[in-house]
Amino acid sequence: MDDDVYENYIFAGKVAAKAREYGTSLLKHGVSFLEIADKVESKIIESGAGLAFPVNISINEIAAHFSPKHDDKSLFLKKGDVVKLDIGTHFNGYIADTAVTVEIESHKYDNMIKASSEALENVISLIKPRINISEVGKSVENTIKSYGFKPISNLTGHSMQRYILHAGMTIPNIEDKSYKTKPKIGDVLAIEPFATNGAGHVITGEGSNIYLCKKTFNPRIIRDNRAKIIFNKTKNIFKTLPFAQRWFEKQFSNSDILLRKLSFLGLLKHYPQLIDANQGIVTQKEHTIIITEQGCEVIT
Repeated sequence: MDDDVYENYIFAGKVAAKAREYGTSLLKHGVSFLEIADKVESKIIESGAGLAFPVNISINEIAAHFSPKHDDKSLFLKKGDVVKLDIGTHFNGYIADTAVTVEIESHKYDNMIKASSEALENVISLIKPRINISEVGKSVENTIKSYGFKPISNLTGHSMQRYILHAGMTIPNIEDKSYKTKPKIGDVLAIEPFATNGAGHVITGEGSNIYLCKKTFNPRIIRDNRAKIIFNKTKNIFKTLPFAQRWFEKQFSNSDILLRKLSFLGLLKHYPQLIDANQGIVTQKEHTIIITEQGCEVIT
């Protein structure tokens, strides 16, 4: 990794960390999801970075993938909610991804929050070049189980590259010897342990209001010229990174209809909410790291 790329990652990480702390300060009873998302995203842009993906606000049994719509005035945090705030920034395409869990005005799930947090810290201490990535999953699993909870087996961390949020390497949250990948110096990884008192695996739920442009499509199959034009404009604006319905609404009218149509035609991926199969509470903690000769550097 050359110095310019490194400095881009460092800047993205600093902005993400500050946005995470700012967002955490907003997580209070009675505050709307929309206010949180808009304020955190505005803070990131004001800081000089870009948005790598929409701010995710996932509560209770929803482990990941939810962001409010542009006109959603009905969703508010309430006492007892367990909130996962997941934030992504980029600078010149170099991404930082970070998340934190906050329980709103209660302490019923303090130990579960500690479980995912300690699992992350243990990985940071353990990971190094050429380690078998299954050993990382084993550490996460053992830590979370030591608190009496389950890791979520089908949610993982991931490698990142320029303008690519999920770049191919998977970081498991359970011991799985089928994972043979070994990270190398310069790899950028998002490490994100999830703990639950539920099933320990997630299923897909309703839509998240988060979308991604497909890389390619066969223009002969898509005969709707307006759909092609809108898709090409969307791809030019958001490129290879996920985007929110809220952002799409600022560019086009009738956004819900257009998004449904583009998704139906296979031009967009609409991310589903990811929900614990037994409706268990879920906690998460996440940092972005760069693999170094000595181990890793946390940039968020």
